[in-house]
Parts: sequence; C-alpha cells; structure tokens
Amino acid sequence: MFGMGARGRHCMSGDVRIHYLDFNPAAPGTPLLLLPGITSPAATWAFVARRLAAKRRVVVPDIRGRGLSECRPGLGYGLDDYAGDAHAVIAAAGLGRPVVLGHSMGARIAAHLEAGQPGTCSRLILADPPLSGPGREPYPTPLQSYIGARDAACRGATIEDFRKLTPGWSDEQIALRLQWLPTCAVEAIVETHRNFHAEDIFPSFARISCPTLLIHAARARVVPAGEAARIAALMPQGRAEAVDAGHMIPWENLDDFLQAIERFLD
Repeated sequence: MFGMGARGRHCMSGDVRIHYLDFNPAAPGTPLLLLPGITSPAATWAFVARRLAAKRRVVVPDIRGRGLSECRPGLGYGLDDYAGDAHAVIAAAGLGRPVVLGHSMGARIAAHLEAGQPGTCSRLILADPPLSGPGREPYPTPLQSYIGARDAACRGATIEDFRKLTPGWSDEQIALRLQWLPTCAVEAIVETHRNFHAEDIFPSFARISCPTLLIHAARARVVPAGEAARIAALMPQGRAEAVDAGHMIPWENLDDFLQAIERFLD
C-alpha cells in the first residue's frame, strides 16, 4: 500500500499503543525517524518517506490520538508525552541513535526529545517548528482552521472542496488528507494547539548539542528568517536554511526540501 517495503507495526509507550510505518527496514546505515505535525497521520507523509527511504530506513509514527495510534479520552498531549512515545518507537524499532526529522509540531517534539536526553539523536532536522509559547506571539494558524478542516473531511468534503485550501497539492495528497483527517481526535488537536502557547520550546533549543538543521518556510510566518538565525545560534552545531514554500513545505516544494535534507546528511 505504501511502497518501498513499508510495513505497519505497533509498539507500546507505557499503556498507549503507537502505530508506525517502517519504510525500507533492511537498509544499512543510520535510520531516520520522521515526526509529523498536528493533523498529519503517518500515511500522509508516505510520499516524503518513500523518497527519503531510497537511501535509508525511514520510520514514521502516527502521533498519539491520530491515525492508527491509540485514541481515548484523557491521553496526555504535552511534549513529555510525545517525546516518550518517540523514545518507545526508537527502542521498539531498534533505531539506535537515528536522525530525527520533525515538521511543525513534530519539530517541537524532536527538539524536546534530544534536549531531554542528549545523545538520543545522531542529527536533528527541525522543519518550521511553532515558536509560540508563554510571552511570545501566538501561533499564526488558529485552532478553528484545524477543527474546521477536520469537520469538513468528516462531512464528506471532496478533493475539489479542499483544493481551494491546498491549491498546489496533488489529487493523491488531498485524497489522503481527506481520508486520514477524521482519525485526528478533536481532543488531541485542541490540547496540542493549547500547548503550542503554554509550553516554551526555547529552553529545548538551547540544550541541543548534536548537528542540527533548522529548515524554515520562506513564505510562512511560523519561523521568520531573523528568528531562524537566532535559534540556530543557540545550538553549537546548528544552522538554518530557508526553503521557498509555505508551512507545509514538502507539499509545496518537495525537491528543495529533500535537497536541503540530503546536503545536511551527506
């Protein structure tokens, strides 16, 4: 279904069942763990994972409360919860010290993962992490935008309906989003968006010492260029690179996104 030998697997993170996709599992070398964003189950990242898996093993989890991972009332949706799940996937899949690539919410998780237990990651790639937090500007995408898109998908919105919101996406990409958006629990979306403003990610940036690439979307307001340079300077081995795209970078400019990643890894 997902190509490149991808297999669906499960592991336990405490008492929470986590599903993940495993692309090219027999590939040699350092594997890559890809952590998606707030309403992006693993299957919606398959088109990126397939390209990355041409050279390496790639594992993409369904973040708790989304996709085929467990969803039930009262699950925690803070950075500690998400980082704990990432540790569980790393251990269960035998990833050792993977490269960790996170997009948006996933980038916040990746930064918190390495900051909490230095040495967990061999390298970090942080793609357009929300910089909101106590005393900072709010995240530019309002909560209702996520809830409204999910509700529309649940009501049977069509590819043409969603094309107005995502004009540069392919039919396949929009269809996958429509298919998987209803699996994103409202509680998970609401609590995560709240924590974008309640949890301060900057202390995590300052504790990262492994080689780190901060990719920021040149046509979005999530990580302004000046902030990107400042964040990269917090890390002894950090650097920043802009990609000409909006916040959903690989959907809008996949080739430049992948080229930035491969330059960093090579």
